[in-house]
Amino acid sequence: MYGVCGCCGALRPRYKRLVDNIFPEDPEDGLVKANMEKLTFYALSAPEKLDRIGAYLSERLSRDVARHRYGYVCIAMEALDQLLMACHCQSINLFVESFLKMVRKLLEADKPNLQILGTNSFVKFANIEEDTPSYHRSYDFFVSRFSEMCHSNYEDPDIRTKIRMAGIKGLQGVVRKTVNDELQANIWDPQHMDKIVPSLLFNLQSGEGTESRSPSPLQASEKERESPAELTERCFRELLGRSAYGNIKNAVTPVLMHLDNHSLWEGKTFAVRCFKIIMYSIQSQHSHLVIQQLLGHLDANSKSSATVRAGIVEVLLESAAIAASGSVGPTVLEVFNTLLRHLRLSVDYELTGSYDRINIGTKIIKEHEERQLQEAVIRTIGSFANTLPTYQRSEVMLFIMGKVPIPGMHPTLPSTGSGPEGNRMIQVMLLKSLRQVTCGFQTTNMLTALPNSFLDPLLSFALLEDAEIRLLVLEILVSLIDRHDNLPKFSTISIISDISVLKLKVDKCSRQDNLFMKKHAQHLYRHIYLCSKEQSSMQPHFEKLYSLLALISMELANEEVVVDLIRVALALQDLALSSEEMLPVYNRCAIHALSSAYLNLISQLTTVPAFCQHVHEVIEMRQKESPYLLPEDVFIENPKIPKTLEKLEGELLFQQAKITEVLGGSGYNTERLATPYVPQFTDEDRLSKRKSVGETISLQVEVESRNSPEKEERTPAEEITFETLKNTIVDSVGVEEQEKERRRQVVEKFQKAPFEEIAAHCGARATMLQSKLNQIFEITIRPPPSPSGTITSSYGQTQSRSVPVYEMKFPDLCVY
Repeated sequence: MYGVCGCCGALRPRYKRLVDNIFPEDPEDGLVKANMEKLTFYALSAPEKLDRIGAYLSERLSRDVARHRYGYVCIAMEALDQLLMACHCQSINLFVESFLKMVRKLLEADKPNLQILGTNSFVKFANIEEDTPSYHRSYDFFVSRFSEMCHSNYEDPDIRTKIRMAGIKGLQGVVRKTVNDELQANIWDPQHMDKIVPSLLFNLQSGEGTESRSPSPLQASEKERESPAELTERCFRELLGRSAYGNIKNAVTPVLMHLDNHSLWEGKTFAVRCFKIIMYSIQSQHSHLVIQQLLGHLDANSKSSATVRAGIVEVLLESAAIAASGSVGPTVLEVFNTLLRHLRLSVDYELTGSYDRINIGTKIIKEHEERQLQEAVIRTIGSFANTLPTYQRSEVMLFIMGKVPIPGMHPTLPSTGSGPEGNRMIQVMLLKSLRQVTCGFQTTNMLTALPNSFLDPLLSFALLEDAEIRLLVLEILVSLIDRHDNLPKFSTISIISDISVLKLKVDKCSRQDNLFMKKHAQHLYRHIYLCSKEQSSMQPHFEKLYSLLALISMELANEEVVVDLIRVALALQDLALSSEEMLPVYNRCAIHALSSAYLNLISQLTTVPAFCQHVHEVIEMRQKESPYLLPEDVFIENPKIPKTLEKLEGELLFQQAKITEVLGGSGYNTERLATPYVPQFTDEDRLSKRKSVGETISLQVEVESRNSPEKEERTPAEEITFETLKNTIVDSVGVEEQEKERRRQVVEKFQKAPFEEIAAHCGARATMLQSKLNQIFEITIRPPPSPSGTITSSYGQTQSRSVPVYEMKFPDLCVY
């Protein structure tokens, strides 16, 4: 029988004889190179035989694997690799099928060496660019098998590491082979991504400790550089770098699921590392897609523990910082709306003590964890805001302000039964968010960046009794006004003998700033004054008030503003002296200290020597006799203040008359300086019930005087000449005096005249208004002309006669 086979050996096909000849008698001798060259030449000369060569090699390899002849298995795979690298003809597809069949056979084997051998051959194949596409090739098995190898739990740690690295390399090969070939199976399908991504993350997490100790891939040793974690990170970055716009979601979703399943949000470190890799690897224009997925995942985990939500928020914070301007994407306000909603939820959870409103107590909520989450959300809001341009940041500020429940201005937000305490906590949290958004905010046009719809509700909080809320408002205002980073130089209140050491950055007040102050200055002064009156104000409040006054002086001050600020400082001194306010001794001393520190600063900014001299003399006198009126003794840990404050007089006080005199010599408005500052009360005082009846009456009287009948008489047009203009300029002072006298008479009339006289006056005005309205209606509202003509009334006026339509006579041209 063996003789017959031997006789017929010469009759075997040539490709089989060439394949048999590459195998030596002893497998340790390795591949017979001369015969391998003959086989390669034959395959190139007769490419139609390539598929048969592959099939025969596959047959031999299967037989050798079954007989455990692993030496011949290695030789067969080496031959296949060389043929694969050498042949790039149209028949390569059929050969590849045999090749992949042999790789699959090796990967299915139990021996780690065979699995690694098959993986290495597949990686070589993956790096080959095929000339012709394949329509029917499938890589599902390889994705599954390589993913399984990535999770290998082999007993020997060295072999386990080799198997895992082989699995990672195999996945990398599958991605390279399929990602850019539209005819191949779509590797981005969830069925594949759900296997590839968790396998990579598993190895990335396993090597987290060694990775943190490795300074960098270049400095690491050869062994460290070849670690599974390092290889995994390279493969993960390559996978993400190849992802297009439509594939981002499929690539990121398994990451979120893996972090959920293994409770990795709570540690934060690994989750942050994963998303740093993602954000740095994907194309920058796709960053907002990742952010949106994270926000959606945060919504999905709205009832998870605070540590899980805090981990997601922390990842959002880091991702936004990396993505920069592209992080928010097209839906800017939606991002902030989501974060604010979770801030609101956290406050509700903290107050109610449960994630479930129906089954109270289903989960125990730890308050400190919720507080940590709230701080993380606030930091994240600030991080997102820092990526926005100025105009969008202004919109976000308005948006957040619209969410803050303001008593009396618009209804409070619906709450889960948390009541006033819930509204207060929401106010605090949203104002903290607003403070974070305004940090670093710089604009050239304050008027457009800070409209009334933002400033009015913000300033209204300065009138609330809550000290924490008032402090937040002051911090926001200071942050908005500081455009030249001068704030750190005024963080504490002190008497500075020479402000040149501060190296302040002062620019000339622009036209836009002048308009802003013209519109809002009195509003700001009033709130500074009223904040100083609050008995609950402590050192941080006075420090922020000092910063606010100083920054207004440098950022928004013109001559008129400087005069008003000096008046406010002197009014604060009068406030501290007043016995009507019943202020504590500490507050009186603090207001005196604030006033002295600010006057010391503004005197040096105005550079009027006599003004500086007066301020310096008062401060020196206080240092000798009453140091508790200066910031150095008040704004310290243990204030050195007396139990009672005696009446202060003379040289211990800043004299308004003296300041008016010295500044008048330098061209400042002495009349305005000599007028004591009195805050203008508005409707906002209903928030703290400070509205004055006297102010209301005077306001109504002023309105009445503006609308008095004397102004209704029209004056005839006067010819304007040079003499007219000259007389107007010369007589302007006299006109102002006359106007003041007339206004005084009107006020006096309304205050002292009998009620009947005032009622008759108002009735006459109402009659006159009605007659004017009748005249207007007579002119504007007339019936259309009638063909039937008109009739004359008993008053001599013509009136239209009402004639039925059917009796009217129409011209012939109008009838058809």
